[in-house]
Amino acid sequence: MLTDPRISRLITLVAGALRPPSGVGRIALALALGVLCHSLFAAAVLAMMAAMFFGMSESFGAVPWPWALLANAALVVQFPLVHSLLLTGRGGRVVTRLIPGPHGTTLATTTYAIIASAQLLALFALWTPSGIVWWRAEGFMFWAISTAYAASWLLLLKASFDAGAEVQSGALGWMSLMARKRPIFPDMPTEGLFRLIRQPIYVAFALTLWTVPVWTPDQMVLAVCYTAYCLFAPRLKERRFASRYGGHFEAYRASVPYVAPRLRCGKSAGAAQKQRS
Repeated sequence: MLTDPRISRLITLVAGALRPPSGVGRIALALALGVLCHSLFAAAVLAMMAAMFFGMSESFGAVPWPWALLANAALVVQFPLVHSLLLTGRGGRVVTRLIPGPHGTTLATTTYAIIASAQLLALFALWTPSGIVWWRAEGFMFWAISTAYAASWLLLLKASFDAGAEVQSGALGWMSLMARKRPIFPDMPTEGLFRLIRQPIYVAFALTLWTVPVWTPDQMVLAVCYTAYCLFAPRLKERRFASRYGGHFEAYRASVPYVAPRLRCGKSAGAAQKQRS
């Protein structure tokens, strides 16, 4: 188990952060951003889970109608727009400059996670509900759909772990700064759920949108818009991977499907990984 690179990377990262070299200012900055990052991350995830569980019918937004339509539309658009822009080369350079001083590059993943978490928290906490409920599951159907909802979140957690938990959570940046080391990014993910499909994080997130026990116009808008994003946005990610990994990614892409698994694709992915090694 400890030989699994997904786990060994985390152990090495945490061990380095627990025994930091001297440097009060550096350590204070790392800890402050770490607390901010993970607090926002937890708040965003909890807000997202709760808001979608109730079909976006419960939130703190109170913008008068019809202005609420514009406010909600802005909330929907801001996350995929900024999220995608910051993943471009120019956007990445902007992220590294958001923290003044010499540590902006080291803290880039933490800064990015802070921004993404704040965006998601704003979306789900500030949404103004329409007040319309189309359907609410009851009895056995409620428990069945709720189980599917929980399973979708567990699938998202597993996919994030397979992709590199330290990057997805933002821990890589601040822990690397604590240890005064250059951040070591995970290699191109091909293990776990990435043996089945190339985009398990996006697929799992899309599943959380559709496995809710309460359906409202609000939830339908969110589900349709973000499912479209989950289908098309990874194409931009794959362009970056093709540029970064070249033939290794091309071999992986040829053997593993995009979002829908096929029979025996796990074996094919393993073969692609061997070829890459």
